[in-house]
Order: sequence, then C-alpha cells, then structure tokens
Amino acid sequence: MLRPPQDSDAQPLSVPASITPGQRVWQRFKRNRLGYWSLVIFVIVFAISLAGPLWSNDKPLVVRYEGHLYFPLVKTYAETTFGGDFPTPADYLDPYIRDRFSQGSNFAVYPPNHYYYDTLNYFSKASNPAPPSRENWLGTDDRGRDVFARLLYGFRVSVIFALVLTAIGTVLGLLAGAVQGYFGGRTDLTGQRLIEIWSALPELYLLIIFASIFEPSLLLLVILLSLFGWIGLSDYVRAEFLRNRTQDYVRAARAMGLSNAQIIWRHILPNSLTPVITFLPFRMSGAILALTSLDFLGLGVPPPTPSLGELLAQGKANLDAWWISLSTFGVLVATLLLLTFMGDALRNALDTRMSDAIKAGGGK
Repeated sequence: MLRPPQDSDAQPLSVPASITPGQRVWQRFKRNRLGYWSLVIFVIVFAISLAGPLWSNDKPLVVRYEGHLYFPLVKTYAETTFGGDFPTPADYLDPYIRDRFSQGSNFAVYPPNHYYYDTLNYFSKASNPAPPSRENWLGTDDRGRDVFARLLYGFRVSVIFALVLTAIGTVLGLLAGAVQGYFGGRTDLTGQRLIEIWSALPELYLLIIFASIFEPSLLLLVILLSLFGWIGLSDYVRAEFLRNRTQDYVRAARAMGLSNAQIIWRHILPNSLTPVITFLPFRMSGAILALTSLDFLGLGVPPPTPSLGELLAQGKANLDAWWISLSTFGVLVATLLLLTFMGDALRNALDTRMSDAIKAGGGK
C-alpha cells in the first residue's frame, strides 16, 4: 500500500527573488560594456583627482627630521625647523632642504609628482615653457608651472563645477517643468511665455557684463550659468507631466483626496524621471565645455585656479609648446567621450523597448 507523502518528504520550492525596477535598469546598463566601463574609468579618475594632494604636491607626505615626525600637508613649518636661516615657510623643492632630509636617519616621503598646481620651481635649469622631462612629466607652462599638476586639479575643478551646475539645473528644471505640466492651462501658457523671454537674453553678454562688474569666481559662474541651465530640462519634464497627469493612477489619487503636492511628488514625478536621468551626463558635458570656453576667453575662474580652458589658451599663445595643447585637448576629449558613452548607455537602459530589442537580437 502506498502511503501519502509526509511533510518531511516534501522538497521546498525555490522561488526566484524579484528585482526592483532600479536593479533592472542597472542590469541593462551593465550589458552596455562601453558605457559601463566609461562609468568605472570616470569614477576612478575623479576619485584620483579628489586625492590630488597625495599624488601631486610640492610638500612631502611625511618627514622624519632629527627623530621627530612632521606632516607638511596638514601643517606649515618654517624653514628654521629643518635647519634653515629664515622663519618663512619651508620650500621643500630647495636643494638645501632636500639635502638636510637625506642626512643620517632623516627622510622625506614625497608624492609621485613633486608639484602643486601653482608651484613655481625657482631651481629649474630649463627655460619656460619646458618640454616633458623626468622632472615634469608633461612639461611646464609659460609660467613654469607643472602641466600634469594643473591638468589633475583642473579636471577636478571642472567635474565639481559640472556636478554643482547639473544639480542646481536639475532642481530648477524639475520645479518649473512640474508646475507647468501638472497645472497646464494658463499656468503653462504664462510659464512658457516667460521662459521664452528669459531664454532670449544674451547669456554671453551678461557673463561679460557681470565679469567686468564683479570679481570673477567659481561661485559667480555657478550663479550666472544656473540662471539659464535649467531651461532645456524643464521642457522635457513639462512634456512628461502633461502626458502622465491624464493617466488613471493620477485620477485615482485625486479621488482619494491627495493634495497636488502629494500627487506630484509621490506619483507623477517617479514616472517622469526618465528624461531627467538621461539628461544628466549630457548636462555635465555641457557644463564642462561652458567652463572651458569661458576660461579660454578669460571670463572664467580667476588665476591661479587650474583650468583646462586656461591651458588651451596658453597652448594657442605658445604653438611651439605642443605639449600644453596636446595634453589638455586629450584630457578634455577623453572626459567628454566618457560622459557621452555613459549618457548613451543610460538612455538605452531606461528605454525598455530598445533594451529588449537589443537583448532579443543578441546584442551586448
């Protein structure tokens, strides 16, 4: 006689774990190898630039002198501390100071590149601009500053500027587009006319006028460019809100008595973020190009702040110093290519129809 199966004989069924929509987007993004590795490379290079003082600096990371440890990166020491004659800050490129560090049990651990972005090597024997050498990997500019150091810190300034400008433009664009698209009617019509008037203002002329009135700074550039950087994104957000506000889930939310703010924030906005997220890498590319162009024209950051545009201007003024323009142009092109590949991959990942078609066709 067959006995019925007991609970101990039953095998547990394995239920596959469901993944969130965000995880699906990430999986589709990773399938695009070019975009994925562009993101990895960009993040690594940006992290290296954030740790710039550890890689390129005119101060040692740590000094052992006469039995005591010193950390010049976090504290300024006088020249007399290391056997000098003057109470001025120590110049760690001075051959006398370096000789003191090499005596006995003394030592100093320098970064791989011995120059900060504004360091002037007064002990260099080559005339400026000097070509690439063992001492200056990418040569020096017309003032004797190390080109590698200025590229490293200039890249950091450009990316941070782009991130801040993109964040401000995204917030303003979301607010303007959401209000116009959700309420529509006269609100949308009035907002569109005001945006058309505002976008017709000559942005470059305003930058020239304000640069002549106020002292140039990164903060001033962020404020001025943020006044116009949100307009393009607001059009995409407005179109998404105009489409989504007629959906059944919005009508159901209104029937439940939710406020306009709750409907916008909790229901329509999450379903309208696709163009916003896709827009971000391209917005960063535009911000980097804008800062570079303004610096090239002399309307950007004040000296001696490192800048890719200022290096391009030096390369134009010193055509025989090919290493300045070549290295700067290479960094700028590589940065924009990485952001473009990331944007394309992100757009494909968020477009489910395109991603499914690529997957069905065996594409990567």
